[in-house]
Amino acid sequence: MGLNDPSHLVVGQLNKPHGTKGEFFVWPLTDHPESALAPGVVLSLGGEADDAPNPDMPPLRVMSIRPHQKGFLVHFGGVEDLSQALLLKGLYLYRAFEDIEPLAEGEVFYHQLLQMTVFTTDDTEVGRVTEVFEMGPTDLLEVQGENGVIMVPYRPEIVVEVDLEKARIVIAPPDGLLDLQQLGKARGS
Repeated sequence: MGLNDPSHLVVGQLNKPHGTKGEFFVWPLTDHPESALAPGVVLSLGGEADDAPNPDMPPLRVMSIRPHQKGFLVHFGGVEDLSQALLLKGLYLYRAFEDIEPLAEGEVFYHQLLQMTVFTTDDTEVGRVTEVFEMGPTDLLEVQGENGVIMVPYRPEIVVEVDLEKARIVIAPPDGLLDLQQLGKARGS
């Protein structure tokens, strides 16, 4: 684990109970739901305002999972009826970071991008990453610089290099992208 790695990552949300036997429709919030939500995996719970699992909530063990629409139907051990399931509606599922599978070459966890410094290909500093928005199909990096905030699409043709060791991101901004930062400053001043 790296110095800034969290103890847990969110891997899904208990969207709503499905049927009367305790099964849940789960929105996956991971690129690897097939392993993060696999039978036997133990997940911790947290609420919307939590940034880590709530120690007062008991963990859940995945008993079964099957694809359903754009998510999964998951049955957890100990949740056997609708009344029990309703108590958990809306909670987030956390998996211990140490149990998350290693990333493929070139992949990064979004939390690793936070506070990295962004430069253009000609080595001009743009600012620091203050937030990552998962917008699907294109996620966005919020970059705060001297001239305001810009949203940088996290696409391979724009984000050309991510160097975790140097905490540095290099972008090839399309025409006009950095002009939006100037516009943001003018409106905010």
